[in-house]
Amino acid sequence: MSNASSAGEAWLPAAFNQGHAYRDRVDRPAASVAGFYAERYRHSDQAVWTERLAAGEIWCNGQQLRADAPLAAGDRLVWHRPPWQEAAVPVLSERSVVFGDGDLLVLNKPSGLPVLPAGGFLEHTLLTQLQAWAPEARPVHRLGRFTSGLLVCARRPATRSWLSAQLRESTSAPADSAAPPACRKLYRALTQPLPSAWAIGETRVISAAIGLLPHPLLGQIWCAADPGDAAALPSRSELTLVERRSDSCLVDLAIATGRPHQIRIHTAAIGAPLLGDPLYRAGGSADPAVLPGEGGYHLHAHRLNLQLQNGESLKLQAPLPGSLDLQGK
Repeated sequence: MSNASSAGEAWLPAAFNQGHAYRDRVDRPAASVAGFYAERYRHSDQAVWTERLAAGEIWCNGQQLRADAPLAAGDRLVWHRPPWQEAAVPVLSERSVVFGDGDLLVLNKPSGLPVLPAGGFLEHTLLTQLQAWAPEARPVHRLGRFTSGLLVCARRPATRSWLSAQLRESTSAPADSAAPPACRKLYRALTQPLPSAWAIGETRVISAAIGLLPHPLLGQIWCAADPGDAAALPSRSELTLVERRSDSCLVDLAIATGRPHQIRIHTAAIGAPLLGDPLYRAGGSADPAVLPGEGGYHLHAHRLNLQLQNGESLKLQAPLPGSLDLQGK
């Protein structure tokens, strides 16, 4: 089984990026540019978008706008967002490599480092850092910003396509399927205390469906679905209790379906949210004042069984952070 030391402690300090151009195509007529943006991007209200118009940040069909105006279907908008400060993030380095064969590259991603641009991050990402010392490599899948552990990358497009399909298939089985997939991912986490009847070493299946519910900051957010939600996604996780602590439980989780925020939602759905998770509350609902990218929880992609194109099976393990190791060993 391959292993590696955990990622280093160095951090990239907070810094301003170069700004970014966000491009949109209007799909139906709109009464105003500011209204269009306020509906499309709910992080800012119409008054803020009016200020951005006045500052000359928005262009329509190649022309800079200075005042609000109606929009027609097919209009092309560009918001030239000025540079903004990105938060400090951990530094990825070659010491983070768990496995590498010249093409396949598996990393031990540190908590706090976003994989791809999103949520206020443009340049402070794993992708940007990876390109500095492995320019051809690209991530095959994602981990949440505050989820640490095994992240699969590859240099060759054909390898990325093969691995991406395998990872999708490993989490696309029917929610009631108990057949083990060829690719198996095991996570380690800390949750709030589980019921006392849950024995050490006992595994239980969580099958709460996951659906979209209203959220004032995002419009909609993935949560444990309301009963009768016909659009909800069936989901399946297997949770094993590893250790009880005074304020938490150490658990292993295997997911048979790959739904958005599945582990965070499923642990919350059974009344034991991830310890320190600011978003998901007991029962699986979301805090209306919190965004998904906020951290504080403990979740680690610990082990991965991966089938290679030549038929060989690769078993990988990322060292556990101290908080997720057994206390009594």
